[in-house]
Amino acid sequence: MREDRQTLMLAHLSQLLDLVTGFGGFIVPLVIWISKKDEIYDMDEQGKGIINFQLSMFLYALICVPLILLIGLGFLGLIAIGIICLVFPVINAIKVNNGEEPHYPFSIRFIN
Repeated sequence: MREDRQTLMLAHLSQLLDLVTGFGGFIVPLVIWISKKDEIYDMDEQGKGIINFQLSMFLYALICVPLILLIGLGFLGLIAIGIICLVFPVINAIKVNNGEEPHYPFSIRFIN
């Protein structure tokens, strides 16, 4: 296995494709993780973290949709999820580039 911070950083930043294209923020990191998890040191663990984060944010967004109709607070939840989905991939890409351990808060461990 080799250490490749650039590919790890790309995997974290590829989540931002959702904000640019509307899709790809789940598929691209998934493809990078599956194709490189045996080649790049720490890709397996970080790839799982990225996928868990994406699945968690999707679940939280689904929960917010009925809350829009019920209380109207779902809008605030969706705004918060949007900010979280923008900020944490960038923070974790910087951490990975600096050799630090990334962390995604609010993630549910779907994949161990």
